Amino acid sequence: MTATYTFDLFSSLDGYGAVGGNWTGYWGKQGPELLDHRLSLYAEEQRMVFGANTYRAFARMLAASTEESEVRDPWVTRMRNLPTTVVSTTLEGPLDWPDATVVSGDAVDVVARLKEESEVPLRSHGSLSMNRALMAAGLVDRLHVTLFPVITGQTGLDPIFQDAADFDLELVENRTLDGHIQELIYRPTLH
Repeated sequence: MTATYTFDLFSSLDGYGAVGGNWTGYWGKQGPELLDHRLSLYAEEQRMVFGANTYRAFARMLAASTEESEVRDPWVTRMRNLPTTVVSTTLEGPLDWPDATVVSGDAVDVVARLKEESEVPLRSHGSLSMNRALMAAGLVDRLHVTLFPVITGQTGLDPIFQDAADFDLELVENRTLDGHIQELIYRPTLH
């Protein structure tokens, strides 16, 4: 049986995965419903998959944070403690991440093998360039978009689908969180 692979991401309405300027985390729009829902998503048994850049960003962010910081929201702490595979040709283990292993090689090959071997679902939060390549290779089963009600045309960073292939998206699930955040789960197929 092949494990399901979910590309999980946060986005502004105009398609940016991060932001500069004076915005705060979650673009300042998070509420208790979003945070509880995120914790429930990560409570399930699963394996995280990150590219090297996302691993480095998470490790830096967590190292610079305090226990009271929103960076250490309970869902993030849970995510950090899940079994994790970091796909990289530049990193070497051991990593400063509980239960993480580095696998060297092309992400398409690594994830194809993980999908065949894993007994639990696979999830990647972020890792934009890696997940664009995985989508193009047909390895992403679900695209899980949490859409925040902001436009960051001047301060947006990390355009999520820049240089991506074209995809048709079948909406399989959606919900509104805290009255204004949209969660959209799609099944992507190459167009």
